[in-house]
Amino acid sequence: MGPIKIMPCLDMKDGRVVKGVNFVNLKEAGDPVENAAFYQKEGADELAMLDIAATLENRKTRLEWVRKVAAVIKIPLTVGGGIATLEDIELVLAAGASKVSMNSAAVKNPSLVSDAAKKFGSDKITVAIDAKRNKAMPSGFELVVSGGTKPLAKDAIEWAKKCEDLGAGVILPTSMDGDGTKAGYNIEYTKAISSAVKVPVVASGGAGKLEDFYEAAVKGGASILLAASVFHFRMLSIQEVKNYLRQKGLPVAKIIV
Repeated sequence: MGPIKIMPCLDMKDGRVVKGVNFVNLKEAGDPVENAAFYQKEGADELAMLDIAATLENRKTRLEWVRKVAAVIKIPLTVGGGIATLEDIELVLAAGASKVSMNSAAVKNPSLVSDAAKKFGSDKITVAIDAKRNKAMPSGFELVVSGGTKPLAKDAIEWAKKCEDLGAGVILPTSMDGDGTKAGYNIEYTKAISSAVKVPVVASGGAGKLEDFYEAAVKGGASILLAASVFHFRMLSIQEVKNYLRQKGLPVAKIIV
């Protein structure tokens, strides 16, 4: 196992960082530029910024948000939300993102993943896969899109395999059932994805305590651990998480002493 990376996530709406529970009931969580600078100083290995309303509002990612955040950090920045064309990807990367994350657009047009991987490189392409429990699916997890508002009657794990085949360099699965609840990552869903693909998997949705991060890596097979609420509301610090994982014998990326 390579070093575990910690990835705070800035969910963006109306120019501010917000955080909800199960994708709704959003609360204000501060300024994106201040948060980004703070997390880099704290030792974050990567940063995610997701324009959560872009797809629902049928618009593109706000490039000015990307520019402002990218200007204050040196760590890799993954940007998602409203990315639907190769031109969108080009603009977001030009604005300072290191990687893009696509979700609904990839489901609607799978060739976007393969075209993007060929043009920009697989290392620049993350596919986010939102799912909720559904016993009718072979894996038990149903793919949902449009900010969790549209279930598709498609198996989420099969979609993850296809995304890897299309050239995605990272898979970012989020369990709608766990998002923002701080009840722990959905280990079953994360493990199902990490067992099905060879590319890095980002654990996302539900981190609430130190043990959750450990379980996501060891039981879930994730190499990148994304969290929002616990960091935004200062329930845990990035260094606390890293020190805990190191004490538990896991390799972690750089530690700030």
